[in-house]
Amino acid sequence: MCGERKTSSAVNMDVTSTALLTGAACCLGAVALLVKAKSSTRAQEQKIQRARSKREEGFKQAAERVHQFKGEHPTTEMASILAMPLSELQEKLQQGSVSPEEVFFSYMDKALALQSKLNCCTEVLLESFDQVKTMGSNKEGLLYGVPVSIKDNVGHKNYDNTCGLVMNLEKPEAKDSVLVEVLKKQGAIPFVKTNVPQALLSMDCSNPIFGETAHPSHALKSPGGSSGGEGALIGAGGSLLGVGTDIGGSVRIPAAFCGICGLKPTMGRLSVQGVTAILPGQKSVKSTVGPMAKDVDSLARIMEALLCDHMFFLDPTIPPLPFNMQIYQSSAPLRIGYVIDDDHTQPPPSTARAIREVKALLEKAGHVLVPYRPLHMERVMSELTKGTMADGGATLINQMKGGPVAEIYSRQYFILRLPKWLRKILALVLKVNVLRLCSHQEYTAETVAYWRKLNIDVLLCPSPGPALQRNESSKILRKAASWTMIYNGLNFPAGVVPVSTVTAEDEKELDMYKGFYQDAMDKCFKKAVSGGEGLPVAVQCVALPWQDELCLRFMREVEKLVKESTN
Repeated sequence: MCGERKTSSAVNMDVTSTALLTGAACCLGAVALLVKAKSSTRAQEQKIQRARSKREEGFKQAAERVHQFKGEHPTTEMASILAMPLSELQEKLQQGSVSPEEVFFSYMDKALALQSKLNCCTEVLLESFDQVKTMGSNKEGLLYGVPVSIKDNVGHKNYDNTCGLVMNLEKPEAKDSVLVEVLKKQGAIPFVKTNVPQALLSMDCSNPIFGETAHPSHALKSPGGSSGGEGALIGAGGSLLGVGTDIGGSVRIPAAFCGICGLKPTMGRLSVQGVTAILPGQKSVKSTVGPMAKDVDSLARIMEALLCDHMFFLDPTIPPLPFNMQIYQSSAPLRIGYVIDDDHTQPPPSTARAIREVKALLEKAGHVLVPYRPLHMERVMSELTKGTMADGGATLINQMKGGPVAEIYSRQYFILRLPKWLRKILALVLKVNVLRLCSHQEYTAETVAYWRKLNIDVLLCPSPGPALQRNESSKILRKAASWTMIYNGLNFPAGVVPVSTVTAEDEKELDMYKGFYQDAMDKCFKKAVSGGEGLPVAVQCVALPWQDELCLRFMREVEKLVKESTN
């Protein structure tokens, strides 16, 4: 009755009932979450399967059209077309001795063949078949009739920018990115999209949607990342020109691994409208778009084509600076700083040898070489690494939520999901450097002052490589990317040029490699670069901000001298 005290047994019964009800509710809640998780997993798997089916259907349609073209044009010398450098091909296109259709179908055929071997493409841009038909004889564009491959996250109308993430599937772009629109205006034909690692932040190239891309010549090695599909496709001869993106070396690393040239321009020189960034709002190291190609002249050609009034009109945030051909074609002697090591990552023997050999060639050609030591590398790399994850990895974790995580990310993903307090303790236990340096502006000013003191025009320094063992990059990312990421932080234009290959002697010397710190990461780095005999070795060329043409000019000089020395 109301107001009466309950008996002990009644109270116990209420407590028991409440506990049972609470327990039942918890169980039901857990079951509901499990059902929801399973339902979400099924939905994600279905999205992945639809994406794969769509891709395979695109490849099938493209293969049928290529087969039809071959039947109707049996005299087309596809092998001869594929062997031409861009300069020769453009000359023949202008003369009319080869047609845009012959060039397009030659490269489409090659790309499809490589796709089955390397898994380097995510989609065929089927609109390209219509574009090549309607080109006619309008030869005004600087890239008239040239097929161009584009990285997965470079926007093209009606296609996803997946970044290797399930959450980005079935969200096709409403319009072309500014760069794609400009490429088409200049007569280029974007024809395939290329594969990337999940979330773009890796030196490997694998994601749960489209799988892993193979190195063009060494099955146990990575093609690099995050523009790994571009590196593999161009390196194997399936594309003349490609467009990648670079936030810590994502153009230069795969270019170096695959034996081609790549340029990271000054941030802001090319439009990024319509290009998907994996960490939007991140200010420390911003991603920029950069070209990839077989040779330096091709990089210069696509930069000249992109730096036009049409791009400046479409994206008025880009300074209207046309390509300066006079600087690019200059032959005046240069004063060049050179770096063999940076007190952070000791280069493997093949890379150190390449720097010494290129230095000797440059001196012989009349250039002045000056020793250079990058400033505060250990603290700067700690700062840049933290800056890219200034939100504690929350954005990256959120973007991976609900989908499978690629093996290459399992270690980082586990760490990023730990509570902040635990990560701080781990950092102290593992003696991770958490010191703050100065601001980026101050560090850039200090570095520029150092350049002025040495009176150097450009800088010769190591490039990542040779290509790493597959799935090893996650253990050594900060160390292996230090040579490239530093110039993203400084916003200096930087490019890589292949100059040699790993020799048997290099591999013997690698047995004695210790590294600067002789720690676990140095041991992992040694293991990752081992077994590379025959792999490409590149060097990196750097200039001050907005001097992209000077950077390319220096790259072309290195390329020319190396070719002359081997002939």
